[in-house]
Amino acid sequence: MSRLHHVLAVDPVRQFVDTEGMTPYDSLVEATLAEGVMPCVVPQLRSITVGGAVAGIGIESSSFRYGLVHETVRELDVLLADSTVLTCTPDNEHRDLFFGFPNSYGTLGYALRVRADTVPVQPYVTLTHHPFTSGRSFFTALGRFCDAQVDFVEGVVFDRGSLYVTTASFVDTVPFESDYRFEHIYYRSIRERERDHLSIGDYLWRWDTDWFWCSRNLWADKPLVRRLLGRERLNSRFYQKVMRWNSRWGVARRLERLAGRYRESVIQDVVIPLQHAPEFLEFLVREIGIAPIWVCPVRHRNAQHRFPLFRLDPDKIYLNFGFWDVVHTRRMHVTGHFNRLVEEAVARHEGTKSLYSDSYYTRDAFWQQYDEQAYRALKARYDPESRFGDLYDKCVRAARARH
Repeated sequence: MSRLHHVLAVDPVRQFVDTEGMTPYDSLVEATLAEGVMPCVVPQLRSITVGGAVAGIGIESSSFRYGLVHETVRELDVLLADSTVLTCTPDNEHRDLFFGFPNSYGTLGYALRVRADTVPVQPYVTLTHHPFTSGRSFFTALGRFCDAQVDFVEGVVFDRGSLYVTTASFVDTVPFESDYRFEHIYYRSIRERERDHLSIGDYLWRWDTDWFWCSRNLWADKPLVRRLLGRERLNSRFYQKVMRWNSRWGVARRLERLAGRYRESVIQDVVIPLQHAPEFLEFLVREIGIAPIWVCPVRHRNAQHRFPLFRLDPDKIYLNFGFWDVVHTRRMHVTGHFNRLVEEAVARHEGTKSLYSDSYYTRDAFWQQYDEQAYRALKARYDPESRFGDLYDKCVRAARARH
């Protein structure tokens, strides 16, 4: 699979791109921008692969218009466990696998080829940062901007009284062009300036340089450290290598224990209906305490398409809350305590979550969220010997075993 990382074709006239499943999005974006188009939804980090975004959940600031990554897919070539390769489309004999593939995390098959929609671009993007001082006004504005004539919408919560909605639109020319690839930090600019301008390439990767704001965990938000690391190391690939190394050797955890503190990683992306967003944010601030929080609106692109492992109501606007950090405490909690609180709150507020992060659901609670009946039918047809494993075992039991 690791060799399947090529962009096969870009067709700007029929507005699609064909690419192999292991193609990272930075390679895909480079190939499509050269033809004056971009994938309709480009996840925030360069290292995310196309197949991963389809088998998982991919979202970005264009999702208020185009939905999640899998909603922009026209067809998939899927490798099954018995080495069969099937082409799946929304209307052929394998449409059940087409719709069941998102959020299946490799337990049904692997994407060898993805054909996805593209959209024309202009050279630059102009951004406007709208400040708010309360959650309710912030969420009202997010809903309103989803019907505005803009190309991108997202929000950031810095704290209870400092919330920003960013709207952005394609333009042909700009009075200046900002650079957040080295010394300057994008997320700080949101509170520093009302209007900003980026090239389309820099806009798509505005979050990658600092992995949103997670670079601060490596002190890479400090000017001296940034200069020592150099421009080539300020990116999500480098941070992921460091975090994997730390996870393997447990250095940060040992230092915390020596200091008499305990830590729990809470790395989550959850989708909550807009009407429940104020209450969910209040829960996050009160019980979890992680900030900033990324908030990105999403709604169904095609109301007729239903994805059983990631069910959204086509009549609702949803908000993706992304929060990625460590909760520090002076007393020890049961393993997964804060992640369990998040899962309970997501269910309570009629939401769902992406399964890339650690999960602690009971088996019954898990299958209430992720349509067990549909999943069992897909396994029986496409992986009857369960060679690729079970979704609950892979996403929940494996996470528990790691801890």
